[in-house]
Amino acid sequence: MERMSGPHVIRGSVRLPVSELRWRFSRSSGPGGQHVNTSDTRVELSFDLAATEALPEVWKERALRRLAGRLTDGVLTVRAGEHRSQWRNREAAAVRMAALLAEATAPPPKARRRRPVPAGIKERRLREKKRRGELKRGRSGGRSGPAWD
Repeated sequence: MERMSGPHVIRGSVRLPVSELRWRFSRSSGPGGQHVNTSDTRVELSFDLAATEALPEVWKERALRRLAGRLTDGVLTVRAGEHRSQWRNREAAAVRMAALLAEATAPPPKARRRRPVPAGIKERRLREKKRRGELKRGRSGGRSGPAWD
């Protein structure tokens, strides 16, 4: 079997720690015909986020808070079964795990500061409202449609 293409980067120089990953394999329900019934190609990748030493403490706390709904006893689990080969499913699961952790450990977005709406934009909006109103008023200006009687 080929080696995985890792190391999978979470962010910066922090990588997904291969030694802390737990792999489980089972039969996949995906494509593959008779091959599906005999091969353990579906992959379940688990990473103990609560116990890891690979992430900086701030990132770890942030990830635990953001992924709270996905964790089971502090363990994050990702599944992949869309490919026929176990190797490709392993790759897909590892990439998915790294992406999840990257998103969960990202710093919070900068707070949005409210700014006053420029006078020109207000003026343009009001001018457009007035124009639309006049257009609609003009539609009901005494014309009659086809006779219905």
